[in-house]
Amino acid sequence: MGVNVLDIRRQTRWRPTWFVEAEKDGMRHDVVVRGDRVDTQAYPLQHEMAFHRILHDNGVKVPELYGYLPEIDALILELVPGRPDFGGVSEADRDVIVDEYLQELVKVHQLPIEPFTQAGIIRAAAGEDPALVHRSRMIKNWRAKKAAPDPFTEFCLGWMRRHPPRSDGREAPIICDTGQFHHDRGHLTAVLDLEFGHIGDPLIDLAVWRMRDTLIPFGDFATLYARYEELSGTFVDLEMIKRHTFASTLGNQLMFGPAVADPVSDTDLMNNMQWNSETNLHATETLAELLDIELPTVTAPEPRITRQDKTFAHLVESLKVDTADYLLKHDLRLAFRMARHLQRAHQIGDQIIEDDLDDLHALLGRRPATFAEGDAALEEFVLADAADGRHDEALIKLFHRRNLRVHLQLGPAGSSMATHLPMRPFPAAVAAPSERNHP
Repeated sequence: MGVNVLDIRRQTRWRPTWFVEAEKDGMRHDVVVRGDRVDTQAYPLQHEMAFHRILHDNGVKVPELYGYLPEIDALILELVPGRPDFGGVSEADRDVIVDEYLQELVKVHQLPIEPFTQAGIIRAAAGEDPALVHRSRMIKNWRAKKAAPDPFTEFCLGWMRRHPPRSDGREAPIICDTGQFHHDRGHLTAVLDLEFGHIGDPLIDLAVWRMRDTLIPFGDFATLYARYEELSGTFVDLEMIKRHTFASTLGNQLMFGPAVADPVSDTDLMNNMQWNSETNLHATETLAELLDIELPTVTAPEPRITRQDKTFAHLVESLKVDTADYLLKHDLRLAFRMARHLQRAHQIGDQIIEDDLDDLHALLGRRPATFAEGDAALEEFVLADAADGRHDEALIKLFHRRNLRVHLQLGPAGSSMATHLPMRPFPAAVAAPSERNHP
């Protein structure tokens, strides 16, 4: 690129990324170097680069792509100004920014497919539904890495086979991880994170977005869907969005379940565990909403008292170290979260196993002796029921209790790790024109 590098700072997150301060021809020319994930992959980085380049070449507001570094398998991207959240932003300004994002999303969906297929972008094969191409790829990768019973994922996949999302003729370039963008001074600056981009059902983009809304409120989705209809001239099928939403809740478990089960040295383990737990709860909540099932709750067990309590407390406190080294500070933060998880599991984990086994006794008519035996027996039961789903309601309630108990162990009660943020209920319908609130 012919730049003079002034400083390099690693972004402290799960995907290797560096912010590079640089100069070119006497002017600041800062860039982002974005590597590939360390413990899981949906598409090769070259696939992301090709998808990104086509969007940029067609006028979509994405960062400029400067090149590729084969030595470290990383992209060089424009560093765009702005921020991803709406803290301190007025509702009116947020609505303007979100509407600008919707316009970019429609622009992506209306691009011709041919340049993408010519560049090797993933597309449904003949006879395959575009609504399923991404999910099928994720499932295949998950099965290749599955090393132990995973009854919850098997149950969800069985339900989705019986009730699949359908594209009904829709096919377009899609981002597939929507709601990620920067804005600055009241306007959108760039659409970000295109690693899952492929050719699929555009309704996926409208469904996935709902999960990110638990962290960054984007506004009323009935209104957003109505605005999408207006901009695109296409019908938003809410029933298919519901099915796509359920399918999308499985994304973290399919991607990061194997990484949690067998982490590598660079795995951001607690983040992955929290993501999986959070969206597994979204999955049971979505099914309950679709099927009009009242979900159960669980009560956290009383922490047991053991000889190791002081040791766990000392370990947690010893990791509260303040340091000017931002990389060390990040590593200590990860270790702190892991220590608090282990402390919480030590306090209540044994009772949670007993509660799970009690649930299995009621379902199976026998009580497995261990959690491992219980997981195997439950998966066997799930697979036997997968074809017709006669026990769907009982299993949804059972898995919701199990998922809640997993979440209880991520950290102390009230901590961010152990706090669950449900998605908003599905809109009853797309907003009528008189109800729409957009710029």
